[in-house]
Amino acid sequence: MKRLWQSHRKALIGFVLAATITLFFLVRLTVQAIYWSNPAHHDMPPQPWMTVRFVGRSWGIDPGLIDDKAGFPDPRAAGGHPLTLAEIARQRGQPVEQVIAELEAVLLALKAQEPPR
Repeated sequence: MKRLWQSHRKALIGFVLAATITLFFLVRLTVQAIYWSNPAHHDMPPQPWMTVRFVGRSWGIDPGLIDDKAGFPDPRAAGGHPLTLAEIARQRGQPVEQVIAELEAVLLALKAQEPPR
C-alpha cells in the first residue's frame, strides 16, 4: 500500500474520493427508498412543517402541478429554498389552516383526475 501511495498518489486520492461520493449517494438512496416504501408515508395529511415537494411525493403528484393549481409560489423564485406550508401562509397573510384546506382540495381534485390503477 505504501508503494501505491508513493507512485500513484493522485490516482489513489481520486479513487478514494469517488468511492466516498458513491457511498454517500448509495446510503442516501437506500434511506429514501426505505422511508417512501412505508405505506404510512403515503397520502399523509398536510401539516404546517411540510413543503409542497414533500406533500407531492407523499401523494404521488408532481409538486409543480400542485404549486400551479394551488397558486403557491415557485420554490425557485424563493431563492431556491422550498417553503413550508406555514411559510406560504405567512407570505400570504392567511392562517395556515386555510392554506392547508386549499392544498387538500387541490390534492383531492388531482387524485380524482388520475386514471385508476
